[in-house]
Amino acid sequence: MKKIITSLAILAALSTAHAQKALEIATEFETGKIAALEAYLADNPEAADKDAALAMLVGAHLVIERFEPLPDLLTRRYEAQPKGLEANLQVIVQEIARPLIETSILSNQRDKAKAFIARVKTDLADHPQLAQVGQFLDQVGGDLYLPGAGDEMKIAFTDLKGNKVDLEEMKDKVILVDFWATWCAPCVAEMPNVTAAYEAYKDKGFEVIGISLDEDKAAVEKFITDNKMPWPQFVDGKGWENDFAREFGIRSIPATFLIGKGGRIVASNLRGPDLEAEINKALAGE
Repeated sequence: MKKIITSLAILAALSTAHAQKALEIATEFETGKIAALEAYLADNPEAADKDAALAMLVGAHLVIERFEPLPDLLTRRYEAQPKGLEANLQVIVQEIARPLIETSILSNQRDKAKAFIARVKTDLADHPQLAQVGQFLDQVGGDLYLPGAGDEMKIAFTDLKGNKVDLEEMKDKVILVDFWATWCAPCVAEMPNVTAAYEAYKDKGFEVIGISLDEDKAAVEKFITDNKMPWPQFVDGKGWENDFAREFGIRSIPATFLIGKGGRIVASNLRGPDLEAEINKALAGE
């Protein structure tokens, strides 16, 4: 048996080594392709196959998950596309706009994607399918407005108990902003973890702020009483049209943002033990 286990371990190690080697080979290949394509485009800025070269360049960056250059590369590709009634919507929407938005989020270049969306809407102002394209861009670009690590969240309200709450005045604390609802099963399932974290760290500088997307304020009041949730809660009864949900682009819940001392987001969408681990790090100033 020991021999079998040892053999399996060796095979697993070899497999991992081969996978690592394959990844290195692929990365080296795509890096070489990128350099060659960039040189080609530099020497032939008006090449007949410029669009194809840019598309291949984008693809090579995607393979090795090098996202930072992509918004600019995709913008270059867009600039070469016909506009107005002659626009190829399939190329613009699926091959350019979607990856540009997604990689802008991944590389923290949201402003470039927001400007790009506005530009496309202007360029296609006379196109009969502008409404559909605009709707698609807004849907795909919804996450552009989600706060990310390093961002601040301006939140001030009067909670269910009549107390004033303002994140601007709580920068000496670590705060979990929790977008949730009583009708959201995953939110309810996660609430014991939030409650446990609150009880464990409330005396060490940790606070929770709930933003409920419920329409029934009485249901929220009953739920927080039954489940012993003493932290501040904001409920405006507008459901998905909740003022803060709209402002921060919240399209699914639970959505949580951990704000460190100083008022900037340090992590988001934490669950279970990950929440406690990040709270500890934030309280320690890591």
